[in-house]
Amino acid sequence: MIKEAATLPVLSNQTHCCFCSMQCGVELSKDDTGKITAKPRQDFPVATGRLCQKGFSVAEHAIHPSRLMHPLKRSAGQQKSSGAVDWNKMDWKSAYKDISDRIHQLQQAYGQDAIAVYGGGSLTNEVCYLLGKFTRVALRSKFIDYNGRYCMSSAAAAANKAFGIDRGMSMPLSELPHSQYIILAGTNIAECQPTMMPYLMEAKKNKATIVTIDPRQTMTSKISDIHVRLQPGFDSVFVNGLLHVIINENLADQTFINKMTIGIDELKKIVEPYTPEYVERLTGVLGAVTRTIARGYARAESGIVLTARGLEQQINGVENTLNYINLSLVTGKIARKGCGYGAVTGQANGQGGREHGQKADQLPGYRMIDDPAARAHVAEVWGISPDVLPGKGVSAFEMFEKIEQGEIRGMIVLGSNPLVSSPDNRYVARMLEKLDLLVVVDMFETETAKYADWILPSSSFLEAEGTITNLEGRVFHRPQAMHLPGECKLDATIIKELAGYLGKGKYFEFESVEEVFDELARATAGGKADYSGITYDRLKQEKGVFWPCPSTEHPGTPYMFQNGFHHLDGKARIHAITPKMPAEPINREYPYILTTGRLANHYLSGAQTRRTEGLNRKAPVPIAEIHPTVAQKIGLKLGDQIRLTSRRGTLSFPFKITEGIHPTTIFVPFHWGDDLSINQLTIGALDPTSRMPEFKLCAIKVERVEESS
Repeated sequence: MIKEAATLPVLSNQTHCCFCSMQCGVELSKDDTGKITAKPRQDFPVATGRLCQKGFSVAEHAIHPSRLMHPLKRSAGQQKSSGAVDWNKMDWKSAYKDISDRIHQLQQAYGQDAIAVYGGGSLTNEVCYLLGKFTRVALRSKFIDYNGRYCMSSAAAAANKAFGIDRGMSMPLSELPHSQYIILAGTNIAECQPTMMPYLMEAKKNKATIVTIDPRQTMTSKISDIHVRLQPGFDSVFVNGLLHVIINENLADQTFINKMTIGIDELKKIVEPYTPEYVERLTGVLGAVTRTIARGYARAESGIVLTARGLEQQINGVENTLNYINLSLVTGKIARKGCGYGAVTGQANGQGGREHGQKADQLPGYRMIDDPAARAHVAEVWGISPDVLPGKGVSAFEMFEKIEQGEIRGMIVLGSNPLVSSPDNRYVARMLEKLDLLVVVDMFETETAKYADWILPSSSFLEAEGTITNLEGRVFHRPQAMHLPGECKLDATIIKELAGYLGKGKYFEFESVEEVFDELARATAGGKADYSGITYDRLKQEKGVFWPCPSTEHPGTPYMFQNGFHHLDGKARIHAITPKMPAEPINREYPYILTTGRLANHYLSGAQTRRTEGLNRKAPVPIAEIHPTVAQKIGLKLGDQIRLTSRRGTLSFPFKITEGIHPTTIFVPFHWGDDLSINQLTIGALDPTSRMPEFKLCAIKVERVEESS
């Protein structure tokens, strides 16, 4: 067993919020009645003494009465479905023995790759690292991926193509107030990263112009100087219009382009037809607006572009992101004061979660699994031969396709709820039902866990020491704040002990989480995401260290690209983007666009926030947002609901009429399961590079459901 920090006489009252990539510092206190109160840590360098509503409620789900306390086994012969499950309470020894026996049986019958692992972007760096090692060493399977494939994969692929490295933000958040022009594309910071808003408000105070590009009016767009209400799917059309103006009006930074980039000539050819008038005909965005934004951003002494899921969760998401990066490169607004590009990470450890081996094609340190040198380095750290390391697997959604094909027969899910978070999730439910073995490691009986053969009770963020990496690329140490309840175990302990039952215990002889981190640091040495100079002592003393940090003497790297980009020639790549159609264009039968997203009150699949009374009370069900023209066309009346139908199914929702949404677009949040899960309607089409599903865009029809029905 990995020792808990809780074996010490005093637990820390300081932790970090688990509900977004800001990783705000939290101070906990408990009164005589046992009630836990959270307040912001004043010494935390990122949120500067602030918490949002989720942060103030952060401890509630960890002590919820539905928290699982014992290993649970499905009763023999019970059919898998979303209904009530008859569970048998078991001991850990029986659980490990039965699971390991079933794994051995399936691998003997169908091969090593018969077992897959599905991880999560809210896990600590140490657990992400252990999951990757467990899959490739204990299981010797190539099939591992995680829910970050649904979150950051398009931005990650674009950054690697453009810069040669993927760190979400090229600069710390403290640069935002020094920027004169800020473009927010497909990001709703006010609701998704609320404690980041003071940086934007400080920028406004300093006379910055802020532009929001979003099909909806949001709390973020309300503080902006310009809101471009762009229909989903037209991002690259619009950006090509901006680039056309910048290039044709000689507003580009030609010196920077010549010295630091490759690809401008092809870009000039591609954007030439995209005059503001042509863009207006395609998008409805006035040509004057396109010119105003292009000129304002290009002429400003400093500028920052921030993107997020709105433009990334499309089958053209990588290309959309590359085009926004083009804005930074063509104007030379990167790697200097008040300038930069950033992809605003959504999940709690969305940055660290994609660096240490959870992805299908990667090893720790952001090394590629098909690189012989990378394989040799990591294999040496792990004490195995590179020859036994499996090769590249497939993306998260494609693992369900492998189940359908019979290649994957068993799956271990840790820190994720794919039955809610995946697109076309009725299909996913059928695939989970098809599995011969499903093990879910979680705090709760989630929608996914209802299909499990075994549920293993895991630790909450309050009970697990570890490190996380925030949206800036800054690594933090998160101490343990509470004892484990019941028979729950640390995620790291479960991985270690199950590896032992699989006969691979000698590769997981860790006595503490810090020992796991020390091995992680060695495994990342020399990689793009180099943590080798980071130690727990440094993190505790310095309250965070930016990677890459290749030695203990290195100060860390808050500002990227100061000495060039990470391609071999030191130059960034400009990519000329020809806009493409979505997977499912609208037509007469399905004339509207469904787009999905988050609310301020909830997080991811809602497994934690739906169990937080104060948050769930504010948003107990999803409410669709529709434009008045749609409401009028279908004759909506007070008390009605709307029926949304895609090619994959039909659901009904209460609605809100708002002029703030694009007239052809319907928005529904995604934090619910079962018949409230909008992902029953979304499409499983994938970006060809990132394998990101197209959550933000599918064709639907909209009908009125009368109150009486």
